[in-house]
Amino acid sequence: MPCTYLLRLLLPLLFLVPLSSSETVENKLIIKGNQTILSSKSVFGLGFFSPTNGESSSSSDWYLGIWYASIPTPTYVWVANRNRPVSDPHSSTFELTSTGNLIVRDSLAGVVWQTDNIDPGTDFRFSDTGNLILIGDDGSPVWQSFDNPSDTWLPGMNVTGQTAMTSWRTLFDPSPGPYSLRLSPTFNEFQLVYNGITPYWSTGNWTGDAFVGVPEMTVPYIYRFHFVNPYTPTASFWYIVTPSEAVPEPRLTRFVVDYNGQLKQYTWDPQTLHWNMFWLQPEDPCRVYNLCGQLGFCSSEPLKPPCACIRGFRPKNAASWSSADYSDGCHRESGDSCDTRDTFEAVGDLRYDGDVETSRFQVSKSICTKSCLGNCSCVAFYHNEKSNLCKILLESPINLKNSSALTGITSDVLYIRDPRKRNSKGNISKYIIILCSVVGSISILGLILFVPLILWKRSRKKKKARKEDEDGFAVLNLKVFSFKELQAATNGFSEKLGHGGFGAVFKGTLPDSSSTYVAVKRLERPGSGEGEFRAEVCTIGNIQHVNLVRLRGFCSENLHRLLVYDYMPNGSLSSYMSRTSPKLLSWESRFRIALGTAKGIAYLHEGCRDCIIHCDIKPENILLDSEYNAKVSDFGLAKLVGRDFSRVLATMRGTWGYVAPEWISGLPITTKADVYSFGMTLLELIGGRRNVIVDDSNTQGEKEEKAKETEPEKWFFPPWAAREIIQGNVDSVVDPRLNGGYNIEEATRMATVAIWCIQDNEEIRPAMGTVVKMLEGVVEVTVPPPPKLIQALVSGDSYQGVDNGLSGTSCSEGRGCSDLITGLSSPASRSSFGRPNSP
Repeated sequence: MPCTYLLRLLLPLLFLVPLSSSETVENKLIIKGNQTILSSKSVFGLGFFSPTNGESSSSSDWYLGIWYASIPTPTYVWVANRNRPVSDPHSSTFELTSTGNLIVRDSLAGVVWQTDNIDPGTDFRFSDTGNLILIGDDGSPVWQSFDNPSDTWLPGMNVTGQTAMTSWRTLFDPSPGPYSLRLSPTFNEFQLVYNGITPYWSTGNWTGDAFVGVPEMTVPYIYRFHFVNPYTPTASFWYIVTPSEAVPEPRLTRFVVDYNGQLKQYTWDPQTLHWNMFWLQPEDPCRVYNLCGQLGFCSSEPLKPPCACIRGFRPKNAASWSSADYSDGCHRESGDSCDTRDTFEAVGDLRYDGDVETSRFQVSKSICTKSCLGNCSCVAFYHNEKSNLCKILLESPINLKNSSALTGITSDVLYIRDPRKRNSKGNISKYIIILCSVVGSISILGLILFVPLILWKRSRKKKKARKEDEDGFAVLNLKVFSFKELQAATNGFSEKLGHGGFGAVFKGTLPDSSSTYVAVKRLERPGSGEGEFRAEVCTIGNIQHVNLVRLRGFCSENLHRLLVYDYMPNGSLSSYMSRTSPKLLSWESRFRIALGTAKGIAYLHEGCRDCIIHCDIKPENILLDSEYNAKVSDFGLAKLVGRDFSRVLATMRGTWGYVAPEWISGLPITTKADVYSFGMTLLELIGGRRNVIVDDSNTQGEKEEKAKETEPEKWFFPPWAAREIIQGNVDSVVDPRLNGGYNIEEATRMATVAIWCIQDNEEIRPAMGTVVKMLEGVVEVTVPPPPKLIQALVSGDSYQGVDNGLSGTSCSEGRGCSDLITGLSSPASRSSFGRPNSP
């Protein structure tokens, strides 16, 4: 009994013996293996992932990260253990330790990542903004992922001078790459920086509502940017996404420092289930510092890798290059041995990033070459023929890029040392004598015996060249037709579909098919020779877009120039632009046609390697396929017939209703001229009628008198429609034949965009890429100012042009306004690739 009593007395004291902290309180297990934590509305997910998404079975690298859980496309926005991946995700864990830190533990390597918070955390929260927050005893954050970003800048993330978004190493390697986005409070700007010290792009200073180098921020985005305490060490910058009437739920959006060094903004499209790239900088990838590494050549050519090795060099790390990591650059195929017999290969007027050790002096090219040969540290040299300036490069230059392609001026030519070819001067005189003797003998024998053979080979070579030419176009899926083939395909050009400014269009059937119809355009007075014509056709054939009419082939034979396109069974949009026509487009078809046309034109302006200005946007050049999808036609043809101003104007007779004011004033034509024409076409599509209705039976004087007596909206639609749209009376503008069967939000958006497009000042008109986003509801569409020119045309008021210099465009009563009005539009011009009277 005493022993029992003593035991009961001492037993509680045993628990007062101090234990280690790990034994006192166990770590809180948050995630183990393939478990996933979702934010409250399942917008984001948190867990272990592999960057290859299962595409590579050999990948053994796994990371703890955050991704969008509400979309089908795996998109990662934050990575914890970027430098130390785990090898076995099934036994790896994410824990909250007893000391108040978040850690990632590998079953073999132990702790591979942990938070650096000073105050201990007691719990965590995972928000729908994508922010992982460690919370202290008082409920305030002691650490959060938004303060420690990876490569992605999300809405609500506050960026300070101590914050940096750093790129992934490659597409499938989340380890920190060399490129980062930083806020510089000193200069009040954002900078893209290489290796943390070398800036290569900046936004420019903050002006209060935008950065100097990013003027597009002034467009009424659905994004709201905020700069707090600018020009101070505590400066911070953040943005939010605000809903609009068109998009009630905020869209998913993100800024990413891409692994190739560009800053890109993406917006998720819930209809196509894809990320749309909204904006990027720098637009030219070759402006990214050290993108291609030492002796790597950078090219901005689209649809091709940006980096390549110049002739005689190969990638230092082939595996890295295959994963788009070009930073290791190139080296010589023959090694780096040095010999005074080395030769030099001229590679053009190239520039490079950064500084390399050089030696400069003014000598001839031959002396410059000898100076480099005598120095084994000399990798290459520049020489300017005009100034005789010689610059010896004693280090390998990085990220070579073509300077003359940008400036159009060739000055300093770069010569790269090439050990592959050694110059041997021994017995050179002997070789020259022997060579001259042999060449002379062969020449004499050739003149006597082989002249017929040479002529035969020349003929054969010509045929072979033509065959190779056809094979080359076959790569572009372009068929080279003979004139006889197209004459037979169109039954002697018997079925005419229409006639446009560039020539007549005929219906035909492909020679190898009785059911495949094509539209054959026969160009009138082509302005280029055969070589130039084929080069331009090659350019047009390279342009592929779902909203552009596809070029199938061509004929360039003697003076015949013909283009073969896909046939559009539902004809052109112009056949539907009459309220007396029995053919009626539904609102769904109209909106789809408007958006498709905008996307096609935007691709010509912004998606092609060289910007293409259409110059003739009108309903006749918007064709409809069997599903009533819009296809823009006649793009690129202005160059095929020559871009002489008077010639292009002549082709546009009958389409003045779509001509921008700068055409009339003689100002340089830009892509904004197409925007104006699209806006005029959009009004016709909304109203289901032509913009100008003229009674051709009257004389000119009768027309003017009748115009004064008739309500303007009945004979000249745009000024009345613009006034109604700006006042909010969109219902009165929409085609009454729809009987209210349309989406009022889409109609309002579409009509307002049309008025923005027909602004007098081309600088106010949005770019076509922005027009697409406006129609989609991605960009907020505000109320535009009234276009003054079209109002002056009907009122007779004086009009002296717009702010960008249209002083030559004046219109006042008695000074030719009526001439301009009556010549504005005519449905006579048809360039349809389809049936004009299709149902």
